[in-house]
Amino acid sequence: MSNKQGTVFVVSGPSGTGKGTIMEEYFKRYPHDNTFLSISATTRSPRPSDIEGVTYYFKTKEEFEDLIANDGLAEWAEFCGNYYGTPKKPVNDMVAEGKNVVLEIEVQGGCSVMEKFDNAVGIFVLPPSFTELKNRLVSRNTETIDVIESRLSRAREEIQEIDKYEYILINDDLDKAVETFRSILIGESQRVIRNKNIIKEVCEIC
Repeated sequence: MSNKQGTVFVVSGPSGTGKGTIMEEYFKRYPHDNTFLSISATTRSPRPSDIEGVTYYFKTKEEFEDLIANDGLAEWAEFCGNYYGTPKKPVNDMVAEGKNVVLEIEVQGGCSVMEKFDNAVGIFVLPPSFTELKNRLVSRNTETIDVIESRLSRAREEIQEIDKYEYILINDDLDKAVETFRSILIGESQRVIRNKNIIKEVCEIC
């Protein structure tokens, strides 16, 4: 039967909700799920541990600005004098090959991505409570209380965008969160709208 296209999954959530941990554990448990993590592009210099096309696509400032000018990015931002963004072509290529692509990304960028890709699926990661979110940020022991309060304020603003996403994923228990995430991927892959070619082929056979 004909291969169907893959799906773009946008995973967003405030800092401290554990979205990165969920993704890391998911890919560790299910390396053969035909699902791939999107690679960002950046203009920052490669570090010794970096691998081109694995950790980042490394671009010159001119190359990155060409991507911006030619609508080659699903989203982008400038941070500490360097550009960071999601190139559209690698994502489109993988989707066309029938692969699912996950973009773990902040909320503003996630909303931009969902505007650029048809039928993208948004998954918003939430903490079990704001008290727990604050506890997680404090337990990192990497930021001052003022910075933590700023992050909590930002989290409240980001949650106002939750209606732009299709699913919530409450990260109370990591095992449960990973399995719930996978169940969303499986369920979405069986939707009628994503299987038009297969349905047509089956009906013609019948």
